[in-house]
Amino acid sequence: MQLPDPSCVPPVGAAFRCAIPIRWGDQDAQNHVNNAVYFRYFEEARVQLFHLAGISLPSSRVGVLAHASCDFLKPLTYPATAVVTQVLARIGRSSMDMDTLIEREDEPGVAYAKGKYVIVGVDSRTGKSAPWTPDELDKFARVLLA
Repeated sequence: MQLPDPSCVPPVGAAFRCAIPIRWGDQDAQNHVNNAVYFRYFEEARVQLFHLAGISLPSSRVGVLAHASCDFLKPLTYPATAVVTQVLARIGRSSMDMDTLIEREDEPGVAYAKGKYVIVGVDSRTGKSAPWTPDELDKFARVLLA
């Protein structure tokens, strides 16, 4: 198998950030954002990354979440804006490992949650993993900033 041109591969450590408003309904009975909602914030950031890269899912390729984890460090509360940072930790033949961080927009540098996820590019017709194309890697490299 021929490896893609390294100039079009996003570098490890490159990051993508997006802001997500915390909704009142994201809170639970303890008046802080419910733990499950943190995964929604990670999901929304992932979808925005793919969208801004110009990679439409679903299509002939789908992104399958193979792993997701979150360490809850401080409770998020309404009103606020969560800032989700995704940092490329590893790019494989058909997978991508990301480290994630949630902060508040009004408290940069204060970690509220840290996580990880692995997403695998899968051919929607066969259900099998499919390598990232040079075009997809180039698109990720344009939105993941070093």
